[in-house]
Amino acid sequence: MSPPSIRWSSAASHPILRWSFLLLLFLLVGPALSIYCDEDDCYDLLGVSQSANTSEIKKAYYKLSLKYHPDKNPDPESRKLFVKVANAYEILKDESTRAQYDYAIAHPEEVFYNTARYYQAYYGHKTDPRAVLVGLLLAVSALQYLNQWTRYTQAINMVKKTPAYKNRLQALKFEKSGGVVNKKKGHKHINKDMEDEFSKELELQISGAEKPSLWKLLAVRFLLLPYMLGKLLFWKSCWVWRYQIKKAPYSWDDACYLTRTSLKAPPESWWSLDEATKTDLVQRRLWEKGNMERYLAEMKKETKRRR
Repeated sequence: MSPPSIRWSSAASHPILRWSFLLLLFLLVGPALSIYCDEDDCYDLLGVSQSANTSEIKKAYYKLSLKYHPDKNPDPESRKLFVKVANAYEILKDESTRAQYDYAIAHPEEVFYNTARYYQAYYGHKTDPRAVLVGLLLAVSALQYLNQWTRYTQAINMVKKTPAYKNRLQALKFEKSGGVVNKKKGHKHINKDMEDEFSKELELQISGAEKPSLWKLLAVRFLLLPYMLGKLLFWKSCWVWRYQIKKAPYSWDDACYLTRTSLKAPPESWWSLDEATKTDLVQRRLWEKGNMERYLAEMKKETKRRR
């Protein structure tokens, strides 16, 4: 279904309005058709009729290109004509663009529709989707890194203002100086360089505002996706073979993994537990449904007792 075309209204029957409309149509239609082959007709440039098939168009182009190619014809005008012929061939050799051009010839009044189809055909498909994907990943990753760095910096600045952090710095300074405290007025406070040095040693990591890492960026993870999927598949295969087929007992690390996932605890929270607590939790075999239910019931009783 073609878009609605411009129709004469009853007011347009007036001579002045009609001539005004024709002038406006001329000004609009001229540029709309010229986007294809400038002021020329694409078929006339190749010397073929509008009903010519693809083979005839191809033969006509090769014949004219041999005649007007700059390497064959040194005339400066031939260079310009060769460019026009090549452009006409690019339009007519493709079925979709030729159909659009034929439609523009048959419906010159549909100026904006024809212009939109032209630019969509010539510029919409020339952008490589892979380049768009790479550019999008890089842009998102840059914003992601900037956001993480901003959050991390703000969190660190807030922590540095707390008394606990300042006490840790003083304790570290005392430890570095061998227990000797300089009581001079100019050395009562830790200078900025020393504070920065001590801050690095304290290795501040704040939950929810971790230090930015390139390995966590979207672009890097996308590139490593095949490797990570292969690694996951290999790990899953080994797991099935060892524990479901051979029925081997769980190793300590694998038992810790099952316990941690059953408790839905993040890795950093799990590894921050003391060894006695981790051993107790692993021995409970919480990955088994009954054991997990009993453990949750015990935790509820313990919570009520403390209240």
